Amino acid sequence: MKSRIAGTVTLLGLMGGLQVAQAEPNTTPGGVATEAHAGHGQHASDGGFHKRFDNAAKWVERFDNPERTAWQKPDEVVSALGLKGTESVADIGAGTGYFATRIALRVPEGKVFAADVEPDMVRYLGERAKAEKLANIVPVQAGAASDNLPEPVDVVLLVNTYHHIGNRETYFAALASKLKPDGRLVIVDFKPDSPDGPPREHRIASEKAIAELKAAGYALAETHDFLPRQYFLVFQRARS
Repeated sequence: MKSRIAGTVTLLGLMGGLQVAQAEPNTTPGGVATEAHAGHGQHASDGGFHKRFDNAAKWVERFDNPERTAWQKPDEVVSALGLKGTESVADIGAGTGYFATRIALRVPEGKVFAADVEPDMVRYLGERAKAEKLANIVPVQAGAASDNLPEPVDVVLLVNTYHHIGNRETYFAALASKLKPDGRLVIVDFKPDSPDGPPREHRIASEKAIAELKAAGYALAETHDFLPRQYFLVFQRARS
């Protein structure tokens, strides 16, 4: 189910530490990587939870574990984007391409910018796109404070990545320029009570994310509630 919400917003922006985070389980049975956060991340003064994912080969088995599908529901998430097949989509924090490859199949006449700050993930994304003959995937080397997207897109998707971004108001204010006039920003991230995800003290509740993005110049347009462990928020740039 989804609900449509009217709202207006102001401006957010430049991050101080986007980290790939497509899957971040803790200790629940059936999770993807039970030890994923043990001693490998830190909360920074810029408000982000900084964690390195610099060895693609190590993370493939965890991020793409079939057991993740039960709670991540990737095909349902992509279907909820309502893609027609010609859109350009940016997957920020794309990791191993868990979502980017699925989206690429839904936009055969479109383009998927798979962006990540980890060079080895970007390398892997390029190799995976070639191996799976997904010529519409464009790997993008994101920076610590910039998405580095080469052109405006119809949809920007961040899955399990929002809580990694520092200086979120500045980052998302700048990101607005990479959305087409009717473009959408989609945030999927862990609920505070999820059995999976980053340490609880580093999770960002949906209410806080909505307030931050409102301050960044976005309006909440839709919510979806079919994910058991995550919230799913859809924003558009606020109309002045």
